[in-house]
Amino acid sequence: MAADPADQFCVAEERSGHCAVVDGNFLYVWGGYVSIEENEVYLPSDELWIYDMDSGLWTMHLMEGELPTSMSGSCGASINGKLYIFGGFDDKGYSNRLYYVNLRTKTGTYRWKKITNFKGQPPTPRDKLSCWVYKNRLVYFGGYGCRKHNELSDCFDVHDAFWEGQIFWGWHNDVHVFDTTTQTWSQPTIRGGDPPQPRAAHTCAVLGNKGYIFGGRVLQTRMNDLHCLNLDTWTWSGRINISGEKPRDRSWHTLTPIGEDRLFLFGGLSSDNVPLSDGWIHSIATNGWKQLTHLPKSRPRLWHTACLGQEGEVMVFGGSKDDLLFMDTGHCSDLLIFQTQPYSLLRLCLDCIGKNAALLEKQIPCLPPKLVQEVLKKITFWAAMTHRQERKAETERQSQLHCT
Repeated sequence: MAADPADQFCVAEERSGHCAVVDGNFLYVWGGYVSIEENEVYLPSDELWIYDMDSGLWTMHLMEGELPTSMSGSCGASINGKLYIFGGFDDKGYSNRLYYVNLRTKTGTYRWKKITNFKGQPPTPRDKLSCWVYKNRLVYFGGYGCRKHNELSDCFDVHDAFWEGQIFWGWHNDVHVFDTTTQTWSQPTIRGGDPPQPRAAHTCAVLGNKGYIFGGRVLQTRMNDLHCLNLDTWTWSGRINISGEKPRDRSWHTLTPIGEDRLFLFGGLSSDNVPLSDGWIHSIATNGWKQLTHLPKSRPRLWHTACLGQEGEVMVFGGSKDDLLFMDTGHCSDLLIFQTQPYSLLRLCLDCIGKNAALLEKQIPCLPPKLVQEVLKKITFWAAMTHRQERKAETERQSQLHCT
């Protein structure tokens, strides 16, 4: 019996507030939540979705080991083939637990490990924080969470308090480092510069030895400021003065390093609660932002993830197309791919053959064996793309018929 194309061309479930990383030619997606009948439902923590960039196919793998709880707002990052998950929010509140899983498993088994034998003091529990990866270290900044009365400090803006238990909620701007080699937590001494305001739902990226931060929210304010932290000297830049136009205030957006001196900003939620679909590129050399004019206006995203592929493409997965604070129904499962630089000649040739496989059916077997394997992956990739587009068009057609 022939396999159902719908099974072969399935996609990861819709979600927001998830984690995603790239390792090799694969995109890995874990966690997050969806809304079902006005309830927030956290997705299973034992499911890892993997997207093969060459074939365009998704697969789901069940995980084992010391499973994290199902959460949203965790901070995910990869170092040397390991996915690290820190923090997040679940039914019991905020977390400051750290887990990792080896993505380069030789047995095909993905096993979570909770890190408990660490040295030093981890950050207080929080979610919607950010992370820079630098020299085998995870450098965490900000987030929204809770602290006890004796943990209050200048790096914390109080939002609310539960006086009976002396628990306070609010936004952070502290920096914490986890050294994956020595399994040690530390809080570096900031040696200069003005730190950013406390915030959460901001975004960050590393270029060279600089960790950049853009936007985010504190209290009722969303921001569009850009800062960087020197990850060698631990000095803040202060608010970076921008030449020319710049993106509007936002939170729940993404910032992705492209090349050696550029940052790609996409989406988010504006200060007037509008889901955004704009894209911008910041050049370190010119210290300016440039808005991309060719992006579709009908594909807004917030609380999504964005990862850089091997040929400079930015892969945006999941998130919501609605304002999560007022209409939490628009979670997405499609993968948006933004090409930020010209593809290689080989990539263009493979795509051309994959798109026109029916016309070139007799010529393909004449190619060198290794090239045939790459061509077959591209044929699958474009077949999957076509199937998903047709399925989406049919779903939209049925929805329109239902409305009329």
